[in-house]
Amino acid sequence: MKTTNVTKVGLLILILISISFAPLGCNDKGNVQMDKKDIVDTAVSAGNFNTLVTALKAAGLVETLKSKGPFTVFAPTDDAFAKLPQGTVENLLKPENKEKLASILTYHVVADNVMAADVVKISQAKTVNGQSLSITTYGNTVKVDSANVIKTDIKCSNGVIHVIDAVVLPK
Repeated sequence: MKTTNVTKVGLLILILISISFAPLGCNDKGNVQMDKKDIVDTAVSAGNFNTLVTALKAAGLVETLKSKGPFTVFAPTDDAFAKLPQGTVENLLKPENKEKLASILTYHVVADNVMAADVVKISQAKTVNGQSLSITTYGNTVKVDSANVIKTDIKCSNGVIHVIDAVVLPK
């Protein structure tokens, strides 16, 4: 069976129409994907925020970060959590330390959508915890308190994630 040019054009039009009605978003690598995930689902699918996700569950913050937002999360990687003194994470995950853990985690969250272009223009950001993060820029390096921002603008349906290389602690 021969395919005519009319059939090829018709198929192309059908594909373009179906793509135009699909909701588009970006995954954590900046590639277009068909469904846009919230902050928690993006962190889970990234694969390098397992400790953060475990901590969010233990602190009872998953539903909050799945809500409408917008939120900006300065997200420590698993390697960042591994830099903490031995036993720190395990201790914080205990039920009796839920409030302290929630305080630390909410210190990583700003109740607004702050993109990288905005971050470099400010010297501090008030967190959900109530305290402010210090933000400093040196050339191409941005620090949030003592942590380096190593990846920016991971867009989510309810905000944005900026990846940091250390866990920052409230005062």
